[in-house]
Amino acid sequence: MRSISVLTSALVSLAAVGLTAPGAVADDGGTQPDVTSFGFTVTPSTVAAGGTVTLGSTECDVPSVRVDAPVFDAVTLNEGHSATARVYPDAKPGAQYDVTFDCNGEKGRATLTIATGSDHSGTTVDRGVKAGLGGSSGSTDPALVAAGGALIAGALGMAGLRLRKRRSDAS
Repeated sequence: MRSISVLTSALVSLAAVGLTAPGAVADDGGTQPDVTSFGFTVTPSTVAAGGTVTLGSTECDVPSVRVDAPVFDAVTLNEGHSATARVYPDAKPGAQYDVTFDCNGEKGRATLTIATGSDHSGTTVDRGVKAGLGGSSGSTDPALVAAGGALIAGALGMAGLRLRKRRSDAS
């Protein structure tokens, strides 16, 4: 029985690793996949003219990847960080454009489609909230830590007193 659970656990672990490994294949919309030694993404793959796309690259041996397309200015991705590009407002609706990723001379291609009609799905709004980390990083203030500890200790003390009173009332 134990060997089955170990085997099941090992198979689940292998499946999880296989699903999370970075992809090195991107479909260029043609009949042949564009196989490279590095991964790359264009998100979303369909965008309205004037919208923005997020470009990403992984597993490139050099610190920068150059991204070119006929519908936006060239972008350089540095050290695996993603970047955004604004699609030209005069991009032809319904057209498909090749987005080329260049990693030290090795090129990969993805297809970007320009949305048709007045539906602006796929565009991003520049007026979004610029939120920070919510106080989850940075230095800790010893006074705040002590105050928080005192509040927790007080709450636990009050709970203990109520529990003790409840027991004595029940007797």
